[in-house]
Formats: sequence, C-alpha cells, structure tokens
Amino acid sequence: MHLSNIPEFFDLDLYPEHIESVDIDLAVKNSLLFSKIDDKAHMVLDKEKMAEGFNYLSKIECDLPIAFVDSDSFQRLYHRFLEIKTDNELSSTINEESESELLEDEISLSEFLQNSSDILTSEESAPIIKFVNSLFYQAVKKGASDIHVEIHEFRGVVRFRVDGVLTKHVDLDKNIISLVISRIKVISNLDISEKRIPQDGRTQVKIAGKGLDIRVSVLPTYYGERVVMRILMESSDIPTLAKLGFKSDLTQHFEKLLEHAHGMILVTGPTGSGKSTTLHTFLQLVATPDKNIITVEDPVEYKADNINQIQVNTKTGLTFSAGLRSILRQDPDIVMVGEIRDKETAEIAIQAALTGHLMLSTLHTNNAAAAITRLVEMGIDDFLITSSLLGVLAQRLVRKLCDECKEIDTLPLEILEEFGIDKSATIYKEKGCKQCNFTGYNGRHAVGELLLMDDDVKMMLKNKMTDFEIREKMREKGMRTIPEKLLELLVDGDTSLKEVIRVGLKD
Repeated sequence: MHLSNIPEFFDLDLYPEHIESVDIDLAVKNSLLFSKIDDKAHMVLDKEKMAEGFNYLSKIECDLPIAFVDSDSFQRLYHRFLEIKTDNELSSTINEESESELLEDEISLSEFLQNSSDILTSEESAPIIKFVNSLFYQAVKKGASDIHVEIHEFRGVVRFRVDGVLTKHVDLDKNIISLVISRIKVISNLDISEKRIPQDGRTQVKIAGKGLDIRVSVLPTYYGERVVMRILMESSDIPTLAKLGFKSDLTQHFEKLLEHAHGMILVTGPTGSGKSTTLHTFLQLVATPDKNIITVEDPVEYKADNINQIQVNTKTGLTFSAGLRSILRQDPDIVMVGEIRDKETAEIAIQAALTGHLMLSTLHTNNAAAAITRLVEMGIDDFLITSSLLGVLAQRLVRKLCDECKEIDTLPLEILEEFGIDKSATIYKEKGCKQCNFTGYNGRHAVGELLLMDDDVKMMLKNKMTDFEIREKMREKGMRTIPEKLLELLVDGDTSLKEVIRVGLKD
C-alpha cells in the first residue's frame, strides 16, 4: 500500500482494541497499536514512529486497515495500552505474592512518575502505593473535585468528577481495587479490617510542594467497599466575585447586601451547585482585620487564614445548632453556617441575624422564592423571616463549551418552539478535543436569580402566597430567573442545549 493512500486522522480519543492473533505487548513495544476508528478496527501508526511499526507489521499476519494519527492521539492510546499492561502485571504480582518492583514507566497511569518527586519517595516504592499516589496526581492535574473508587461484580472502576460531571479514569481488576481501598484506608487512619460499616476519615498528600487536604468516605456495597475522596481547597483557590461568572448586575446587588451590619443572606440550590464556594467568596469580600468572622461547616471545604472555622462533629454532639450557639458567645460580627437543616438551626440563625450579626447560610431549594416557604414549613414565624432576611440567591453551575472545538448544532423546529429559542439563533454543541480532555466543555459559569426581601415580598408572605406566586410576581417586577439566564447562555453560544436541560432549563 502506498503511504499517500493511508488515511490520516487528528485529535481522536482512542481506546485499545484486543486482536486475538497478535501479541499485543510486542506490537505496543514496536509502536503498532490497535483501535476502533468510525466503529471499525484499525492498525494505528504515528508517522514519527512508522518505521518501527511497519517493520513489525511485516512480521505478522493482520489484514486490518491502517490509519495514521497525530502524535498526541497516538500517545494517549499508547498510555491506555500501558494501563492495561500495568493492570495485568499488578494482578500477577499480587497473585504470586512477589515483592519485585514494577518498572516506573509501566506502573504509572501517565507520565507523572517521571516528574513527581514529593508524593513519591524511595521508601514508597510498592506498586499499589505508587498507583494510589498517581490517582491523586491525575485528579489534581485534571481539576477534579472528587475521586470515586468503585467495585462491581467482576471489575472495579476509578472515576473523577470534573466540572460537576463524573468521567471514567480507568478500569481495574477487582483484586487491585480492594488493595487500592486498603491503601486509602491506611493513609486516612481508618480500620482496614472493618468492611461492614461506613467509615469517614481525612488525609493529606503533598503534590508539587503544595499540601492537599482530602476527605475520605468509605461505604460497604453489595460487591465490596466503595470510596469517595473529596479534594478540599485552600483559601488561594477561592474565586473572586468576578470569577464566579455571575453577571455584573447581580454582583452589584451582592456587594450592597454584604454592606449590611446585620440580617441573613441565604444561598440555595441542589448539591454541587457551588453554594459553599459563593459563601466563601462573600466572606473573603468582607473579611477585614476589624471583623470577627466565624463559620461552622460540614466539611470545612476551603481552609482560610483570615476566618475562624469550626468543623461539625456529630459523634461529639457538635452539630450545626450546637456550633452556632457557641459561636454567638464568641463576639462575632459575621457568622456563616454551612447549611440550615432543621428548625432549631433556623431559629438560632434568625435570632443571630436579628441581634446584630450578619448571617450567611445555605438551603436546599430549587429557586429563591422556595427558600422563604421552606423556612415557613420549618415552623419559623412570618414576622421573623420578614424582619431578618435580606435576600436569597438561587444558583447553578453550567459547563462552558470549549471554544477550540464547539460546533454548530442543528435543532428541530419543535425543540426551538418548546424552549422558546429564536429560530435565527446560532446554537452550539460539544464535540471534544485535547484542550478539553475530550469532554467538549472547559470550565463552568455560575448563574443565579436573586430575590431581594423588599416591601412587596414581605406583603406577599403576609398574604400567604405560594413560592410559585411570589416568583411570578417578582418576574413581573424584573427579576430574571435561572431558566431565563440559561437560555441567554445558550443563545450566546457559551453552552449547549444538553447542558442547560441538565442544569435546569425546565425548573
């Protein structure tokens, strides 16, 4: 076959294909890889290494079509073949109870072992230790907030939560997953012999000279234990108000609300909508040497040097309500409670807001108006809510389309009409490239609706109006809701229809 007749592909996210008649290890060693392109198995070559590949190809019998790919795509596929080889070698190492050390370039999930020094030491040379360290490194490198280690009937899987969405990192043998979980338990000071009850712990790792706090949760499931590790942030990671992504009209309102000496500001939204990050951004905005700021959180997600933080510990009786009571004896100016979960916490928080403290907290509601009715449902008197509440921010996090690879989306007329999208609007969708790790998205926007507790809202509450009625009245007054702002992001080409529906276009 003439070289000019071989098709060439760029920016592919390829996965290994097993060919029974070929010694895969030898093929990989000789730069000949196998993968599906357009749902058809191909022999994959890199032009820079094609001499080795063709040389090996001449020694085997294989009638699959040949394809050239760019070096980056080839390297990604090459490392995935190494991961499979590593998995197999780890299994045999474990089964034979061998203490021999594996080669560093094959144990790693990527190049990390060649350039990471502080997380690996000469003493920590066992394969499983290196593997667990590599998970932390890769998670930080990809900007993950959580690492999930799961065990199923025949295999295990490691997944990372990046930009709020779980993506598969690697599949592993079930025996290896068990050893990985045991290693995580050891470094988190948990009982490795106890596999019947949930366990919670913390650990610290050092990556590139930076200490990283990790919260560990172990849960027994049908096929074995699963672990979720939350990577906790430093104060340097707290974004500024501008970087959160809210529109300028909202940020101006936030700044005015935070000038109040007392009263309560609530941030609402589902789990993972960025409520804690927004609250910490607010705190950094008002943190000055003349203010005493105390928080009670579960967990402490951002470690900040200029505020005093309390970690909830239910085992010792340190709940949100107990912590809040103690805080009020510490002469605070500003108090932040991680979440109002019950009537007791709500009552103390409102009393604090009424007695000269600025109180910040969160609630789990889908929109801003629902936060008011939620407090009423908890048993809080209307007059206490109207006297203490300054405003409610409901928010979501929306993934931004990757500018390098987003492409125009063609939507059917009925979809455009259903969501009220202008027929002339240019809508984009995700594609995926190496810049965005083949997700199609890069970073996130915060979108929110802000309900200010003015005289009209106070009168609506007095008249026992529902959250739906309050929201509709506020829309008539000019409050822009989350679905309206999501639609704006879609029409501006910042995100996709799939993403705005996932986040809450129909709320």
